[in-house]
Amino acid sequence: MFTGIIEEIGTVESLAEIDGGWSLTIQATTVLQGTEQGHSIAVNGACLTVTALTNSTFTVGLSPETLRRTNLGDLRVGDGVNLERSLAVNGRIGGHFVQGHVDGTGVITAFHPEGDSLWVTVATTPDLLRYIVPKGYIAVDGTSLTVVEVLPDAFTFMLIAYTQQHITLPRKPVGSRVNLEVDVLAKYVEKFIGEMPYAVRQR
Repeated sequence: MFTGIIEEIGTVESLAEIDGGWSLTIQATTVLQGTEQGHSIAVNGACLTVTALTNSTFTVGLSPETLRRTNLGDLRVGDGVNLERSLAVNGRIGGHFVQGHVDGTGVITAFHPEGDSLWVTVATTPDLLRYIVPKGYIAVDGTSLTVVEVLPDAFTFMLIAYTQQHITLPRKPVGSRVNLEVDVLAKYVEKFIGEMPYAVRQR
């Protein structure tokens, strides 16, 4: 479990194909503190298991399913990635509960500055938009954000200056893919209502 508060931006050091997936090594500092093999780190919002460590890097494996569902297959050496260690039991929840289970991807379609803040528009598919609501939470590349507006094929949010300086999103060009994880509560509500007897739902 994660909070969607990015701890640092890491740098992709190497990528290697292994058994249909990839081995990904990332340069980092903050997230290495207290981390051991077998621990989880969210990379662009995807919960991944640490398989190897050095004083300045960690390595994770990317399965074929991870590559299909996320934007991690788009990475190249030198790219920045959002990093967050899993939530400690006594840790604060500064964002919202993020599972690290990416639901799919969206595409950045527009950036619009307003003062020192930045409006961002992300297009995505109807199967994800159904769970996105104004003032609701969404994780974009692992960052906990509040949705401002939901459009027929996209949604918008605003990044304050501080957030812009601590995540990778503003560095990406329009047309880039981003990982999306919708609020899991929306899924539970849908499932609960769907399993209610028809007569109860009509009251």
